[in-house]
Amino acid sequence: MDAIRTDGLTKTFDEVTAVDDLSFAVEDGELFGLLGPNGAGKSTLINMLVTLLRPSSGTATVDGHDIIEETDAVRDSIGVVFQEPALDEDLTGEENLAFHARLYGMHEPRRSERINEVLELVGLGGERDQAVGTYSGGMQRRLEIGRGLLHEPAVLFLDEPTVGLDAQTRRDSWEYIQRLNREGVSIVLTTHYIEEAEQLCDRVAIVDDGNVSAIDTPAALKESLGGDVVALGVDARLDSLCGRLERSPWVLEYATTDDGVNVTVERGRARVADLVRLADDVDAPITSVDLHRPDLETVFLALTGTTLEVGGRDVDVPAPSLEASDGRAEDSTRRSRAAVTEDER
Repeated sequence: MDAIRTDGLTKTFDEVTAVDDLSFAVEDGELFGLLGPNGAGKSTLINMLVTLLRPSSGTATVDGHDIIEETDAVRDSIGVVFQEPALDEDLTGEENLAFHARLYGMHEPRRSERINEVLELVGLGGERDQAVGTYSGGMQRRLEIGRGLLHEPAVLFLDEPTVGLDAQTRRDSWEYIQRLNREGVSIVLTTHYIEEAEQLCDRVAIVDDGNVSAIDTPAALKESLGGDVVALGVDARLDSLCGRLERSPWVLEYATTDDGVNVTVERGRARVADLVRLADDVDAPITSVDLHRPDLETVFLALTGTTLEVGGRDVDVPAPSLEASDGRAEDSTRRSRAAVTEDER
């Protein structure tokens, strides 16, 4: 059974289509990445899959449960770490986890067992009694990931999990995420960090303007460009140079950038001189030449015509409505109040 399957999933806000007719599947046990810039539709897609937003059209299942007809079953089978922090900084690490466990109806002794297991998993056993407000940003992020795992979900959603973290803390977080995946948790990760997608993900979906342009392994996506990339810095007459590139049979692909043009060719080192001659023929001054193998940034540029930094578009997306399938406002952090009351008697 697929961990996630979508069929024509669409979300519109007024006249803006944030997610446009997406159909794809995430395999059970896979670490699946959604790579795209801010505004590409990644968070809107996640909010639909975790039942915080209703699709405008289309269908999807998570762990075999329909996101509209089986809202509670979906929420019971997922863990979510949102981009914005959602911890109570006045509570200790252990108290944050205990509160969340009660909301999920976890009873003793299993609740204490899971809190201990999760704190050790994310490396915070020694800081369990400290107020979360004293934690570093990386420690808080790890605690949030641990909180999402408390009830042993089948699928874990991580929405930009390392935004705002320093390089070392980001790499430490990668290790925790990979460990969780090795232990059998299916993970969907949204990111706009190239290295994060390449290092972590079994497969990556290239997302831009609410569409998925391609889905494959990072290696296959890079190989799909079929050659080396020569980045030329060009000061003027870029259109004339592009015209010559268009007529050159040895040019596999090219894409303009803010600084010039990226040209995909076989045997890039041997073709640098040819590219410089083409630029000289049309009086296009070359300011820089850089040769490199394709990475996911290059793939994104080739598929979408823009970079991760400037791609996407600003979408005025309202806050999730927390709708349930029967129309009630029913947040997963509220739906277990009865269980909390019963447990604390």
